[in-house]
Amino acid sequence: MLNFEAHTIEERKEMLDFIGISSPDDLYRDLPQDIRIDGLNLSSPLSELDVTREIKKLAQVNKTDYACFLGGGAAKRFIPSAVSSISSRFEFNTAYTPYQAEISQGTLQSIYEFQSMICSLTGMDVANASMYDAATACAEAILMSVRITGRRKALVCKRVNPEYRKVIDTYAEAADIVVSDDLSVVDSDVACVLLQTPDYFGAIHDVQLLKDKFSDDKTLLICCCDPISLAILEPPKCDIMVGDLQPLGNSLSFGGPYAGYFACLDKYKRQIPGRVVGRTLDKNGEQAFCLTLQTREQHIRREKATSNICSNQALVALQSTVYMSLLGIAGLKQIASISVKNAHLLADKLIQKGFELQSMNFFNEFVLKVSDADAFLNNLKDNNILGGIKLDENRVLVCVTEMNTLEEICAYEYFAV
Repeated sequence: MLNFEAHTIEERKEMLDFIGISSPDDLYRDLPQDIRIDGLNLSSPLSELDVTREIKKLAQVNKTDYACFLGGGAAKRFIPSAVSSISSRFEFNTAYTPYQAEISQGTLQSIYEFQSMICSLTGMDVANASMYDAATACAEAILMSVRITGRRKALVCKRVNPEYRKVIDTYAEAADIVVSDDLSVVDSDVACVLLQTPDYFGAIHDVQLLKDKFSDDKTLLICCCDPISLAILEPPKCDIMVGDLQPLGNSLSFGGPYAGYFACLDKYKRQIPGRVVGRTLDKNGEQAFCLTLQTREQHIRREKATSNICSNQALVALQSTVYMSLLGIAGLKQIASISVKNAHLLADKLIQKGFELQSMNFFNEFVLKVSDADAFLNNLKDNNILGGIKLDENRVLVCVTEMNTLEEICAYEYFAV
């Protein structure tokens, strides 16, 4: 018998009589007995103190002291404690996206500052209020290119993150867009070319060399970039730039939630997905913020909407805004420089030990060639090192950030066999 202690016996009988059954169990009479749960096997009630002790005991089973060299789209980076402290204030940490953002000048200003910082970081003219993540930002950039050019073919480099490419394929199939990874011919049928730099394998690309292959000026170039890399690498000259905000003050969090940034040239701003916050003056001549562009289907006629994105990741973007504000230009450059220094230090040590790298032209991730990827990674894990992502039987993707100490780097070299 199900337990409904929240209601009195009389209330339960009244509800059962109203729907014409004799027992709450009758609600589930169509379910076979073999799939029903006979009790939850819970312990007797515990006090808050006892529950806390029990949870701590369970948590000790987890191993959390690994040296982490995992990347591939999300990396362990330093996050100042002030990021969480500020972004979790009740003024910001609402239960849902602020649909009526006009009534919250603070929220609008934080989004405006985020957009401004992204423009400064990317060298682009306009940025929107954020996307779900880098994958959806890439897909939306392709849809935007199709709207602008009237063409229905997109070229996506093979070295773009495979998870991003899966999302792109899903978007493209529904929109009848042809996606190809053959970048050898960029002709007049192509709406856009999408590449990632540094790419999924960590390599840095000369974007201008690719752009020189374009047959006309109508084909758009989309670049997906790690925002940390933009602190020390010159932003590529492109039409649309996208990327993930996870490196900018957002924890790994078992895979999310993350957010994406989306920026473009000024001439394309009316085709940008989502929404854009602008700054103006109110009737008293005071600074004020408002939603300047709202091109999603919930704000304008569906046939004129640029995207069906239902919200941005405002809270995640806020954390990135606080992070960038705290570090400033100098801090971001320092984070990027330390990451590069650490990555190349480990790479040099592994080369001296006899390993080969797929490329030496990398930012903070590189592909290491090994004889047996599983044995290589398992040996590192046995010594409290998460050594990277297995790409295939003989290649491992290694990511190094400012969080990896010299001791961890030396340990990686020692146990790499």
